[in-house]
Amino acid sequence: MDLPALVFPPDPSLPPVPDEAACVRLWDKYGMLPNIRAHSRTVARVALDVAERAVALGHTVDVPALRAAALLHDLAKTYTILHGGAHAQLGAAWVREETGRPDLARAVLFHVSWPWTEGPSALGADPLRLPLLVSYADKRARHDEVVGLEERFEDLLNRYGDTEEHRALIAANREQALTYERALTALVGTI
Repeated sequence: MDLPALVFPPDPSLPPVPDEAACVRLWDKYGMLPNIRAHSRTVARVALDVAERAVALGHTVDVPALRAAALLHDLAKTYTILHGGAHAQLGAAWVREETGRPDLARAVLFHVSWPWTEGPSALGADPLRLPLLVSYADKRARHDEVVGLEERFEDLLNRYGDTEEHRALIAANREQALTYERALTALVGTI
């Protein structure tokens, strides 16, 4: 299905992007477990490495927003581990409420999977889109270790592939991540 492009021009009326200290305060507020904090820092490190390469090649990346989105992408993970629910959806709502930044909330919402496969919103159409960078970095971070996509998806399959439905979702996300990595590699080089 070809959905319309998601174009979000900069909005000067938005609150400032939270810095790392503000993100850590949100981790504290929502009781984020230490291992999820370490994972989030690793995701931020991977995302910022890709952004640094893109900027060096002349591309535009909102680095402060990328850092904040990566640090906050699993804000609701602890809660959903304890109480159930979808951490991306709940986390997006919390991030929108806490930061006033829909761009950060979108990155949290779509860090698990990207729903557009064709047209101007497809994976390769804009590889430096904030949600895609966060999603890719998340898929390269197994806990607090940077790994390749195949190793990460093997881990996800072992940890979460308990039903046929879950295995199918993981397989679809794997294909999506590989497609995105190819588009990103074409733009910034081997990652």
